[in-house]
Amino acid sequence: MATIKDVARLAGVSVASVSRVLNNGPKVSKKTIENVTKVMNDLNYSPNANARALVTQKSTILGVVIPALIDPFFASLAHGVEQVARQNNRQLLLSTGLVSAETEIQAINLLIERRCDVMVVHSKKLSDHVLIELASKVPGLVLIDRYIEEIAQRCVWLDNLEGGKIAARHLLALNHQSFACISSKHQIDDPLLRLQGFQNELALAGVDIAEDLIEYGEPTLQGGEMATQKLLASGKRFSALFVYNDAMAIGAISTLEDNGYKVPSDISVLGFDDVLLSSYSRPKLTTLNYPIEEMAMQAANIGLELIAKQVAANNSTNYKYIPRLVKRESTSFKS
Repeated sequence: MATIKDVARLAGVSVASVSRVLNNGPKVSKKTIENVTKVMNDLNYSPNANARALVTQKSTILGVVIPALIDPFFASLAHGVEQVARQNNRQLLLSTGLVSAETEIQAINLLIERRCDVMVVHSKKLSDHVLIELASKVPGLVLIDRYIEEIAQRCVWLDNLEGGKIAARHLLALNHQSFACISSKHQIDDPLLRLQGFQNELALAGVDIAEDLIEYGEPTLQGGEMATQKLLASGKRFSALFVYNDAMAIGAISTLEDNGYKVPSDISVLGFDDVLLSSYSRPKLTTLNYPIEEMAMQAANIGLELIAKQVAANNSTNYKYIPRLVKRESTSFKS
């Protein structure tokens, strides 16, 4: 594969001259431009984006760090960033953090090594201190699904606590009085806040959830199935089930149906996220919409605005989103 040095040698000019031709630099004669262009065509030379970044000090990459590729929720997040990358003629570079502090910092460092000046980071395990320090070094770093007061202007986040409250209000309005919950086993803020909001709102209505009617599992279809099996094995009765995310909720519905329960006539099931699959499940899943693709696009645009200095790094804008209830078929009135 030809390099910029090969082009310079065959064109009889310096590497700096080739760089000036590549980047439409000043003080380059027409003859030099024609000569270098001809050699590049002869060699089928394609300038490397990273090498160009070293010369111009401008990156052509828009980075994104997500926990995993397999989850449709994070696929939507990445898709939102990708749309902004394409609109701004940037390449998307994606790395996974695997809900591990060590892997998250490795993923971010990979982007930094590629001279990525704009990145959307979904981090759940790195400390506030580490992320604040990273934000001081990476001009276009923006956090998604995370709020840190010191860098609030770089945070695009969802109010999970309010989401839990909205879920409780919906089920209470349907006359339910006996509840169960399935939450994620991962010790991160999202499941803790959703469950807390749900319990707080129920408490205002004079309703408590027994500890053995709260189960935890992997935030997957299989995790929802296994957690539901444990709930049923407890022998405790409940008429409404609030589940951490849609994948777990759909897994829960499958297990309930396999055990002779009808959803929603016997048990109402409420999910969270509103991923595409939720509108194709049977019954179609009532859930809370998490506008992750819209949020990802906003986060990416904020990063680009920060490096272009179109917004101040210390502006006071609050990029908070509130979940929206999406009523479908998996919840109903309890007679």
